Amino acid sequence: MSTSDRHATPSEVRLSNGQKFAYGLGSICNNLLGGAIGFMSIVLNVGLGMNPGLVGTLQAIPRLTDALTDPVMGYISDNTRTRFGRRRPYIFFGAIAMGLIFALMWQLPAGYSENFYFWFFLAGSIIFYLSYTVYATPWVALGYEMTPDYHERTRLMAVHNFMGQFAFISLPWFYAIMENDRLFTDSVQGARALAIMIGIFVAVVGIMPAIFCKERFDPSTLDQDSDSAGKTRMQGLMDNVKEFFNGLVITLKCSEFVKLCIGTFCLFNGIMLVNSFGSYIAIFYVAGGDTDLGAKYMGVLGTVNTVSTLISIYLVTWLAARIGKQKTFIIATSCTFISAIMKWWCYDPLIPWKILIPQPLGSVGMGGLFTLMGSMIADVCDMDELETGKRREGMFGSIYWWMVKLGMALAFAASGYLLNWTGFNVELGGAQTNTTFFWMRVVDVFVPAIAAGISILAVSMYKLTEQRSQEIRIELDKRHGKIKT
Repeated sequence: MSTSDRHATPSEVRLSNGQKFAYGLGSICNNLLGGAIGFMSIVLNVGLGMNPGLVGTLQAIPRLTDALTDPVMGYISDNTRTRFGRRRPYIFFGAIAMGLIFALMWQLPAGYSENFYFWFFLAGSIIFYLSYTVYATPWVALGYEMTPDYHERTRLMAVHNFMGQFAFISLPWFYAIMENDRLFTDSVQGARALAIMIGIFVAVVGIMPAIFCKERFDPSTLDQDSDSAGKTRMQGLMDNVKEFFNGLVITLKCSEFVKLCIGTFCLFNGIMLVNSFGSYIAIFYVAGGDTDLGAKYMGVLGTVNTVSTLISIYLVTWLAARIGKQKTFIIATSCTFISAIMKWWCYDPLIPWKILIPQPLGSVGMGGLFTLMGSMIADVCDMDELETGKRREGMFGSIYWWMVKLGMALAFAASGYLLNWTGFNVELGGAQTNTTFFWMRVVDVFVPAIAAGISILAVSMYKLTEQRSQEIRIELDKRHGKIKT
């Protein structure tokens, strides 16, 4: 499809900058909380002395509960009928709840055993992730439905991904903040204070999408389009359960959706699996065990990565409008592959600044991932409506993000045990054996490289092109004129 053949977005389906900005505020909260636990959990090991394997398990178990809660929340959101919409009430109250619970779960008292900290944090994490699901699942679904236009969807996802990166600017500095001797007596006290500040921010900012974003489908239109929507209020519990699992099976049978899930699972979670390795390598290998210096390297790395990602989001959005979403994703992910290989030569204690070299190239893949995937899943939702007659953004979004979080759970759990497997001992500081450092670097380099290669292969088989998406949109418009634009 040549550039001249590509359609221009009609004005009536363009979103205002205000709506895009409000939706993007939700991305800041989503990314901030999603990443904060990972970046702050180092305190459980370094500050409280917990075994890295237990720390990984703590991060994994609550996310496994999402295997049930995410799809259920997606189904509830798809079938909710209120005068405020399907998504907005959950976004509003979910933001307040998750901000409050996040602040409370980090108020870890001093002087207790490893088992106490494990169960205290585990209970808090499970409750937190339940509230997080109530917020995030409807928020994701709202983004899929806000516009029916192929390119406007990419622009919306670019704005939300761009704004979400501002959370990642701050995340790498969390450990440096918590370790700041001038502010706190120790990193545990720092974690308590930081969690309260994060919780207040999320509770205030997170409600903005619920207040300012508009839902494109009203309850009466949906009830007419889907017989099941009207029946839901009268069906018994078993009928609802049956309908839920039927929708779940239909979603998982959508081959184009599955390809996107595989591509995301491999790329994102391949990077997440070694995320902690990068931190430990920066502190104990490059910085020689100097935690303050290592924390600064982590902060600089995170800032460079975020700035590079912001630039790459713009480039990816520009390129996708010219060569298509699929080809753009393959190019962006190839950059991540090359960056992973480069790290082998750039982890150098003698020339520490070399650690920064691979970061800009590696950020291109992550910049493209959630900009393009969100837009492509919105296209899949149109295809699903053409085939089933139902709008099921909540179900698609929940399964997609459940898959991401499941992978994160496995990655977090495996990373702690992988770190133990390399022979790492936190008490040795920068005096780890050469063998330990060798295997830490092997894992950090080759896991994301292999994962990026599999991701490219999966998405290369995706068949929902711009031309096909436009044909589907025309068929849907012919079928019913009830969609508000």
